[in-house]
Amino acid sequence: MQPSAIRTATYPAAIFAVYVAASMLFPAAVDLYYGNDDWQVFVVCALATGAVALTIAAATSGSLPRVSTQSTFLVVVVLWVTLGAVGAVPFYTASLKLDLASAVFESVSAITTTGSTVISGLDGLPPGLLLWRSLLQWIGGIGVVALGLFLLPLLKVGGFSYFRVESSDIENRPFERFISFLIALIGIYCLLTALCALGYAAAGMSNFDAVNHALTTIATGGFSTHDASFGHFEGLTVLWVGTVFMLLGALPFSILVLLFVRGRLDALQDPQIKLFLAYVTAIVLALAIERRITTGLPFDEALATTAFNFTSIITTTGFASEDYTLWGPFAVTLAFFATFLGGCSGSTSGGIKSYRFLILGSMLLNGLKLLIHPHSVQSLRYGKRIVDEEMQRSVVLFLTAFLASWVVSTLLLSLTGLDLVTSVTAALTALTNVGPGLGTIVGPAGNFVPLSDFAKWVLSATMLLGRLEILAVLVLFVPTFWRS
Repeated sequence: MQPSAIRTATYPAAIFAVYVAASMLFPAAVDLYYGNDDWQVFVVCALATGAVALTIAAATSGSLPRVSTQSTFLVVVVLWVTLGAVGAVPFYTASLKLDLASAVFESVSAITTTGSTVISGLDGLPPGLLLWRSLLQWIGGIGVVALGLFLLPLLKVGGFSYFRVESSDIENRPFERFISFLIALIGIYCLLTALCALGYAAAGMSNFDAVNHALTTIATGGFSTHDASFGHFEGLTVLWVGTVFMLLGALPFSILVLLFVRGRLDALQDPQIKLFLAYVTAIVLALAIERRITTGLPFDEALATTAFNFTSIITTTGFASEDYTLWGPFAVTLAFFATFLGGCSGSTSGGIKSYRFLILGSMLLNGLKLLIHPHSVQSLRYGKRIVDEEMQRSVVLFLTAFLASWVVSTLLLSLTGLDLVTSVTAALTALTNVGPGLGTIVGPAGNFVPLSDFAKWVLSATMLLGRLEILAVLVLFVPTFWRS
């Protein structure tokens, strides 16, 4: 690895750090409005981190070398590690006084839109810190979309890029089309956030709660302003509002651009959307009917609570309106398997994602056909498009790396004395960026406060690993990566 590649990775990370530092002024203004002294902490943090980031940006600016695949991998990892570190500064220095491991965990959980927390007593937390948690998730959400649509597909480690889905005439005016798409993407992200906030306010949330929960719903992040999460709010309407916008956040934003900007209803025919909505509907209806039969719960209540909590798991949001692990073995089993699923490529959600399941299913079917007709030629299709061998290899590599990372993370957590259920599900929920796991410690009724510092560092690394689609991080550990 040449020094120029390090400079190529450091410069954009420093620029983004400046933006994150500037965003600290929003919670500072909120704390000042409510008369909380933490506004001074946020201002100092913004100035200090901004100054350091600007200094680094100035030192690494100038004529940057040509960006290579090697340096792009490094840019992705350095950028997200930097965002996690900068986001942790207010948690470490504010009145909350988190230790370093906890501050980094909370920040990484936010920017990766995981939603796991090491903070208890959210109801009494200063408003600035509550907004900072939500704002980090919102920033992380738009970053996740950009990562899934533009960078990772180019690096051949996952996702379908917008340009492959949208059109084949991109070569004519690539820059202009990219800029117009980026503006539309940000506009839709902001519009959905505003609509979600209005929906929550209409359903009975206070304005502050509505804004915070809208930021974390569209980002499919799951941070709440209350320890009880959505259990704090009364009525089923607020649950349905959350369900609808979590589903929207888990759809490909490239498809939403085509739908809202160009009126392309045919964009909704994307196979991954059909599969995603199919398994959400099947799981929700199966569990709602089972609860209605076994508990006698009114079906509208069973459907609303099931739809909200399991849409939250599947879309890797992490909200909870109640402890769904008390619904019985069937619910717990479904919750475990739902943790793997995720939303669509190019969305804010994590997990394995529906397009990979489609490709895997087609690969399995083609393999079975080849057993019957060994000399036949079987093409693998995603809708009307043929999936090349490179994409097939990427899916298999991802799943292999996913399982290996899950095993290693689980073993490391078990070294800290955690039981099997906690170790397995904490590692899984970090890798899939879901938030809550299973068990009394990290389940929907608990949090990650009791975990040791070592466990928090392991989970912080695992959350970043999962958010960056694993392969983009693991490639840095291959010795040939660092050779010039």
